[in-house]
Amino acid sequence: MSQDHRQSLDSIDSVGVVGAGTMGSGITQVAATHGYDVIVRDIEQEYVESGFETIENSLGRLDDRDSLPDGEDTETVRNRIEGTTELDDLADCDLVVEAALEDLDVKRDIFADLDDIVDDEAVLATNTSTISITSIASATERPERVVGLHFMNPVPIMEGVEVVVGEKTTDEITALAHEFAEALEKTTWESDDKPGFVTNRILMPWINEGIRAYDEGVATKEDIDAGMELGTNVPMGPLTLADHIGLDICLHASETLHEELGDRYQPAYLLKRKVEAGELGKKTGKGFYEYE
Repeated sequence: MSQDHRQSLDSIDSVGVVGAGTMGSGITQVAATHGYDVIVRDIEQEYVESGFETIENSLGRLDDRDSLPDGEDTETVRNRIEGTTELDDLADCDLVVEAALEDLDVKRDIFADLDDIVDDEAVLATNTSTISITSIASATERPERVVGLHFMNPVPIMEGVEVVVGEKTTDEITALAHEFAEALEKTTWESDDKPGFVTNRILMPWINEGIRAYDEGVATKEDIDAGMELGTNVPMGPLTLADHIGLDICLHASETLHEELGDRYQPAYLLKRKVEAGELGKKTGKGFYEYE
């Protein structure tokens, strides 16, 4: 499509989301809350139903705090969302956001299938936090229409979205990605398709160094977190944040960056040990801290 016929935000009415987990359900909820019809797909019906439960609980909390946009209520938002286990059901979506496992082969398979299913004018986005947009896009015949839309967790609460530009992503699609995220009342920043992008390239070494400091006895975990919160004005210290992200996710991101960028990104030993023990943070009830 030429720059003279630039695709506008008005061309996006329906949104597809691949993956009904933590990120996928959050993206689904936010898109539906802002007026989009959304089809969310996962590989098993139980995952779809779990995603709906997460969305309904989140909407209920927002409704209790009067935090839904004006004119919106939980029933209206819920009625905009359809669940499915069939990727073909996303055929008529104008924009599809993939939020599946952080695995290049899995993502490439999904994008190759989507490329055959959706309209040529549809935009394909990935929520990956570490994997190359260019590598994912190369599985399609439309790499110029593939872009990174890296939402932050928890999606309904966090204000930022990282727009990641692949090697062949056009200026038109990049601009449209910014506009779509802004229509969801998010603030965007942009990154080139380099390992870790902006966020994880800086965040993962910070988390790993906090874990090393704790493992080496520099301070208690509480004092490490307090020192960072009070000393640098961040809302969570590195150990608390790692628990909230998921220690397995932190480890995978660190390993990916280590492979791409060398030893300065080597995961902390204690992080590996926690993951091996199944202590993954808040989602399992125990990480560096214990949770109900």
